[in-house]
Amino acid sequence: MATRTELSPSATRIADAAQALIQQVGYNGFSFEHISKAVGMRKASVHHHFASKSELGVVVVQRYNRQFEDALRQILTLVKSAPDRLRAYADLFDKTFGTEHTLCVCGMLGSESHSLDAAINVEVKRFFQLNLEWLTDVIDEGLSSGTLRSPFEANVVAETLLSLLEGAMLVGRSLSAPRGPRSTSDVFISSMVS
Repeated sequence: MATRTELSPSATRIADAAQALIQQVGYNGFSFEHISKAVGMRKASVHHHFASKSELGVVVVQRYNRQFEDALRQILTLVKSAPDRLRAYADLFDKTFGTEHTLCVCGMLGSESHSLDAAINVEVKRFFQLNLEWLTDVIDEGLSSGTLRSPFEANVVAETLLSLLEGAMLVGRSLSAPRGPRSTSDVFISSMVS
């Protein structure tokens, strides 16, 4: 499946609707009929833009990955210390969760990975690899500069923080918790600050 860099306005509306549905009910919880109703288009028109649900899923995740990568670059540019970068990173999850307890696209898809097309799983895996590499670099820099401390290697801390944020979203939604992932991660990050 080819990467799509630009979407028409109609295709963008379809991808937006699919993303919202994935974040609310999961990939297996919606059909093109749901998309059709959400965007006010006939199903045939939806199929004109995306031949299959799998193709649509791939495009949604690719777009989400690009947006997340842009946000990570912005954090590196605007935020200087490792602890503050980790807090800004947690804010990305908090912002997503704050909208009606919405979950991360890739967290939601990751929970359905055994029933997804391989092409979607490739893109989901790319999201987690991107995040783990970014977090590992930030944590490693913090450990080296002394602004963070941990008895564990940076990659282990990175995986723990990412798991904590994704898990906080799931638990928060299940409990209808008013607090988001940022408040949960603050405890973890504070324990590492020198």
